[in-house]
Amino acid sequence: MTQPPRLTIADVARFPRPGTNVPGGLGFTPDGRAVTFLYSAEGNLVRSLWRLDLETGAREVLAGPPPATTSEAALSREEELRRERARLRELGVTSYEFATAAAVPVLLVPGGGRLWVRIGDGELAPLPGSDGAIDAHLSPAGDRVAFVRDGDLYVQATRGGDPRRLTADAEDGLTNGIAEFIAQEELDRDRGFWWSPDGSRIAFIRADSRHIPEYPIVHQGRPGIDVERHRYPFAGQANALLDLGVIDVATGAITWLDLGPDRDIYIARVGWRPDGALAVQLLSRNQRRLRLLLFEGGAAPRTLIDEYQEPWINLAGETTFLKDGRIVWSTERTGFRHLELRSADGALERVLTAGPWMVTSLLGVDEEGGFVYFAATEASPLERHLYRVPLTGGPMERLTGEPGWHTGVLAPGGGWLLDAWSSRTEPPRVIARNLRDGRTVEVHQPEALTPAGLGLVIPEFHEVIADDGTLLYGALYRPPAADGPVPVVVSVYGGPHVQRVIDDWSVTVDLRAQYLVQQGVAVFKLDNRGSAGRGLAFEAHIHRRMGTIEVEDQVAGVRYLASLGGFDTSRAGIYGWSYGGYMTLMAMLKAPGVFRVGVAGAPVTDWDGYDTAYTERYMETPAANPEGYRDGSAITHAHRLEGRLLLVHGMTDENVHFRHTARFIVALTEAGKDYDLLIFPEERHMPRDQRGLEYQERRVIEFLLRELRPR
Repeated sequence: MTQPPRLTIADVARFPRPGTNVPGGLGFTPDGRAVTFLYSAEGNLVRSLWRLDLETGAREVLAGPPPATTSEAALSREEELRRERARLRELGVTSYEFATAAAVPVLLVPGGGRLWVRIGDGELAPLPGSDGAIDAHLSPAGDRVAFVRDGDLYVQATRGGDPRRLTADAEDGLTNGIAEFIAQEELDRDRGFWWSPDGSRIAFIRADSRHIPEYPIVHQGRPGIDVERHRYPFAGQANALLDLGVIDVATGAITWLDLGPDRDIYIARVGWRPDGALAVQLLSRNQRRLRLLLFEGGAAPRTLIDEYQEPWINLAGETTFLKDGRIVWSTERTGFRHLELRSADGALERVLTAGPWMVTSLLGVDEEGGFVYFAATEASPLERHLYRVPLTGGPMERLTGEPGWHTGVLAPGGGWLLDAWSSRTEPPRVIARNLRDGRTVEVHQPEALTPAGLGLVIPEFHEVIADDGTLLYGALYRPPAADGPVPVVVSVYGGPHVQRVIDDWSVTVDLRAQYLVQQGVAVFKLDNRGSAGRGLAFEAHIHRRMGTIEVEDQVAGVRYLASLGGFDTSRAGIYGWSYGGYMTLMAMLKAPGVFRVGVAGAPVTDWDGYDTAYTERYMETPAANPEGYRDGSAITHAHRLEGRLLLVHGMTDENVHFRHTARFIVALTEAGKDYDLLIFPEERHMPRDQRGLEYQERRVIEFLLRELRPR
């Protein structure tokens, strides 16, 4: 019998994972006749832009990797930081944009510190004068491109000519047209300006952070002195002050909009209605009130929708307007995210979806066909399927039958729907479905891979009952038959807005877990209360008390494994990154009799050292919830450490600062507690290069295997 392949540390550290070299950035050309996507024919992380004609099936490369885009070494610091906030590993072409209403196709590809444009059937060519441009966007007609350089907004003709500066007051801490740090990191808003439908105006955000103290990050691993200075808004402290203006592109005149007397707010979403009115979603500082404002030619707005919700409001996507001004609105007011049809004045016309399940994304509206398309958990919290519901109301229709995790993209005009899916047993594939005649076009055939052929186990799904009776889902990576009980390691994230126990290929190709399995260690993942995919009430268990209920559920998971038999839970291990690093610490400190070995990567150790929007959403401010902050701090409980702990942190992490681990080390030292430490002086949230990743994985895995052995 042929022995299954054995993983190496190099395999664990390598990206992309087996079977995951799949099209990304899926979209359609503006006429809806072709699919566009980012893909590496070589099977690495350097991608090109491809086009697939839906009628002929012909494929072509529209744009190869621009110069200086195949390595992170050539990136500017601003590009590096934006990639970090977008969790982006891929290189080459990483984004692209078509003009939405151009007479001939106009394509924009940023890369290598400049902009590249293709007009009609011409060649993709660099745009002279665009050096240093970031966050570029085409006008709807494609005749101009706007971008930000050195904190100011510029516009330039796509056929050439000098760029024209539209704003001129940027300085250190003051920017125009750039999404501020909090918007990028915590609000899922990665842009700071928006073209009007007719291309005559640009709405933009002016972000003033000059009053926020600088937080220095010193590059300790370089020959020269290099200090980054970030204006980081810590929980309970000042945020950037935001203004929203509309600039007349022809004259440069700016109209500043009236957002109300309260300056301590978040601009959550900005977009234009088809008739040229500007819509703005404003979120209160405490994130319990969301207002949709409409500006129609003046500085004063109308309020279309005003929602208040406890304990917080989770933001959804952009405001979706129909041609007549009506709104398809996404809301969690029932406790589960669902869709409503609102009039142009914001009044509720009808509820489109309802039930004890969630709409997870709105794919778009086919006005001609009369349907709203979306993805949802209706079939199972562990899967995602694609659906549509009539705009006029009525029963919804499920469009996907294959078990697993489906995501979708709706074509302009609604004629085609892209369906990308995978499962624990099937690698990803992508199909375009014609919504008028039922035809399908294969966009991406899955690789001929199976878990068994890769030497991987298929994670088993398990149901665990929490102490309060709540049903939780777990995934177990079980080693093949062994002589006696096998050691157990819990792989944890545990925080909000993340779901890890899902029927998706990515779960199977978690190669760190699979490597441990091949070494005879069982790995278990559990989505505790507070994680995503189960509705607001499930998530809201952590309100004002992070680091409590999540630990209780992870302990319940270990107890469940013990009840199955065959597992040695007397010395359970646990590892995780970011919130998972925090969870590793809290589990070891609050349940030291259960978790005896841990690896905490980039952990938050005290929530007073994390940012405003994320922390205050769940914990409120330190002044409003001092006891919650105290009990939710790993530093508070450092004296309770009993097991073996490895701390891992990058010293240039600009979000979970190395200061978190440093403060925790001080507390451990004061308590006389031993620990192991792995630091990366020139890495951020985790290593990116192959050698750094291999080194990290080797150290982490060796630590776990050594410390999990019976003593």
